[in-house]
Amino acid sequence: MVLSVSAVVLLGIVLAVLLRTGYVRAGSAITAVLFGFFLASTGIAPTVNQILTSTATALTHIGH
Repeated sequence: MVLSVSAVVLLGIVLAVLLRTGYVRAGSAITAVLFGFFLASTGIAPTVNQILTSTATALTHIGH
């Protein structure tokens, strides 16, 4: 759960920065958010979550 919240906060910050700098327009941002929302309700959501969790775990073990 902590990883999910952290990822959401991090991606929200990245999206906010991209919107402020003009790299992404509001329409594209809304499309990306809606895509993520609908992707979370599909059958592939657990697989995506597992991949992100595995990647985060691997990154934390690199420095050790």
